[in-house]
Amino acid sequence: MSPTTGPAAAVIAHPIIYLGMDVHKDSITMAALPQMAKAPTRLDKLPNELPKLRRWLDRAARDGELRACYKASGAGYVLHRALLEWGYACEVIAPSLIPKRPGVQRKHDKRDAADLARLYRAGELTAVRIPTEAEERVRDVVRCRETFQREIHKSRHYILKFLARRGFVFREGTNWCTPHLKWLQHLTTEGSLLAPHDRLVFREYHALLLYKLQRRDDLDREIERLAELPMWKPAVARLQCFRGISLHSAMVLATEIVDWRRFERPSQLACYLGLVSREDSSGDSSDNPPAPSPTSGRRSSGSISASTTSAIASSRRSRRLPSPGSSSDFSGPSCRTLRRRQPPSHDRRSWSGVWRRGSMCEHSRRRYAACRTP
Repeated sequence: MSPTTGPAAAVIAHPIIYLGMDVHKDSITMAALPQMAKAPTRLDKLPNELPKLRRWLDRAARDGELRACYKASGAGYVLHRALLEWGYACEVIAPSLIPKRPGVQRKHDKRDAADLARLYRAGELTAVRIPTEAEERVRDVVRCRETFQREIHKSRHYILKFLARRGFVFREGTNWCTPHLKWLQHLTTEGSLLAPHDRLVFREYHALLLYKLQRRDDLDREIERLAELPMWKPAVARLQCFRGISLHSAMVLATEIVDWRRFERPSQLACYLGLVSREDSSGDSSDNPPAPSPTSGRRSSGSISASTTSAIASSRRSRRLPSPGSSSDFSGPSCRTLRRRQPPSHDRRSWSGVWRRGSMCEHSRRRYAACRTP
């Protein structure tokens, strides 16, 4: 066989070129690292314009097969979808999982692009799942609703702090109950005790709050409609079987995770969500095992029975998680079980840590009321 023929010659004739792209709003820094090169052969800074980027890629593709990557950021997935449409392989990298060498403080666009290309060639980068355009649009609707919820919280603070500075504090109940809302509405009228300029400021704050509430309610209705689509309805129905998950919480989980099969074990999903299950108790008190509430029963009445059974079993399994440092997963038979203590007797004046956290369900409230009865 001639030295210029065979598999080695094919590798030389069609080398793989790894591209690291440092993407910003106005520019893209490109680092081209061939398969057998020790350093990038090209380091160019381009304007963030798709026509100019495509011309650069077409010229670079003459020397080999391109495989590009860039970090997930506010730039979204427009660049990724454009490269796939042009016929180039591209992956979006999870920034939090990029290996970093200790002691390296230098950071600039060309160095970041070169490091991306080098690590991508070494196979040390983790790609994120790219949602479809339809999935991304529904997810943005759900995120928009969460934004309005935060804005409502801010507007309520504006109102309460402004009135407190003027000496107006509601003493006849809790804030934002029906009497409190009527009291706020009265302060906007001409018969309120607020000074004219204070009344003007309060009216603006109050009108802003009402506007945010109206927009949030409109988004709630739209999310309820989206939850009935075939794309989301099965997952939302199953998620609502779990304790504490309503329709909106189910839509948040469904739109953010989308593909649940990419997690091999429950521990991976918990890490992705930033959740670490553990018991929250002190002294002689102990958290009681979760029990189905009437609300969850109504939500799961139209779902598959197997989903409800799986939800209850998963809730109970959270009390049998592996101890720190254990190599077993959630489903392994060697999981160490937490010792269950007897629930407090009815003559006790305190009942578990659920009341202190303020997350008591209807079933728990009835049990707590029984404990408080003299």
